[in-house]
Amino acid sequence: QVQLQESGPGLVKPSQTLSLTCTVSGGSITTGDYYWNWIRQPPGKGLEWMGVITYSGSTYYSPSLKSRTSISRDTSRNHFTLQLSSVTSEDSAVYYCAIGPVLRLRISGYDYWGQGTQVTVSS
Repeated sequence: QVQLQESGPGLVKPSQTLSLTCTVSGGSITTGDYYWNWIRQPPGKGLEWMGVITYSGSTYYSPSLKSRTSISRDTSRNHFTLQLSSVTSEDSAVYYCAIGPVLRLRISGYDYWGQGTQVTVSS
């Protein structure tokens, strides 16, 4: 069974870059079984799909976040990372990594989720 664990700072200052890591166990990020997504949920709002990295390393991003988002991976450590630049208070949210068997550039059904990590943007 695949397990996902998000990690990163819980507090980021405005205009800085948010950086989170999703560490994967029980599966490899280079196999073709899954697509590796980042999703967030701001307080009082619904889930927002941010982007995905495929097993071959291709990336796709939400159009609304594309200019500020970067997803990468470290195959030797079996983890993938999210970077979101120029953050504001609007980026405060619980951030999740999640994987699913189909490449969909929107919120979809996912087989596995991390527990989520709260990130607050504040000075």
